[in-house]
Amino acid sequence: MTGAPIGVFDSGIGGLSVLGEIRRVLPDHDVVYVADQGFGMYGERSLDEVRRRTEEITGWMIDRGVGSVVLACNSASAAALEHLRGRWPSFPFVGMEPAVKPAVEISGNRTIGVLATDATFQGELFASLLDRFAGEHDVIAQACPGLASAIEDDDPELDRLIDRYVGEVQKGGADVIVLGCTHYSLVGDRISAAAGHAQVIDPAPAVARQVARVIGDGGGGAISYLTTGDPERFARQLDRLGLDSSGVGSVAV
Repeated sequence: MTGAPIGVFDSGIGGLSVLGEIRRVLPDHDVVYVADQGFGMYGERSLDEVRRRTEEITGWMIDRGVGSVVLACNSASAAALEHLRGRWPSFPFVGMEPAVKPAVEISGNRTIGVLATDATFQGELFASLLDRFAGEHDVIAQACPGLASAIEDDDPELDRLIDRYVGEVQKGGADVIVLGCTHYSLVGDRISAAAGHAQVIDPAPAVARQVARVIGDGGGGAISYLTTGDPERFARQLDRLGLDSSGVGSVAV
C-alpha cells in the first residue's frame, strides 16, 4: 500500500505528540489523524470498551484507504493492539508501550516510575514488559486519573495534578520516569520540571522511527485532522498547540 496515508488515532489530542514525531522522520507522507473525542477518554474506559471502540475506528480508517494504522494511545494499545493484529493479520500496525526497557537501562538506582492510565496498567502488554525487561528493578506504576483529561482541556488544576503524581513516584525513589500516556508528552516539559533530577523518557520518537521502518513511501505531506466530537473544540485545541486548524473536520464512527 505504498503511497497510502498513515492513519493515526487517539481518544483526543494526546496522539498529536506522536504525530509531531512522525512528521519529523516522514515529512512527505500524508496522514489522517482521528481524535475520538465523541467516545471519551480511553484511559477512563474498561479494556473491553476500548477494544471494541478501537476496532471500530481502525475499520473505518482501513475502509477509507490508509496503508497503516498507528495507535497513538497507550490505553488503546494495551487493550487492542494484539486483537487488531489478529483481526487484520497482514495489515501494518504500530502501537505504544511504556518505555520500560530504556528506563531500566539508564536507571542508576534500579528504580523507575511509570506514569500512565489505569487501562494501560491493566493490559497484558504492561505485565509482559515487566516480565521481559524489569528484572530486579523496582517499578512504580503510578496511575494518574484525571491527568489526561486535564491536559485535553488545559485545566487550571493541571500543574497540581502533575506535582501530585510525580511526587508519588519520587517518594519511591525513581531516578527515571516513563511517560506512559501520549497526552503526558504534550506537557513533558512541565513533568520534567516537577521531576527535578529524575530523567523523563518520552516514547514518541521511538514510535515514529518504528512507523518509518514498517511503512512504504509516498504521499505529499498533507495532514487531515478529524474528530468524532465537536470540531470547533478540536480546532481550538489545535490552535493552542500551534497547529493549523483550518481544515478540521468531523466524522461519525
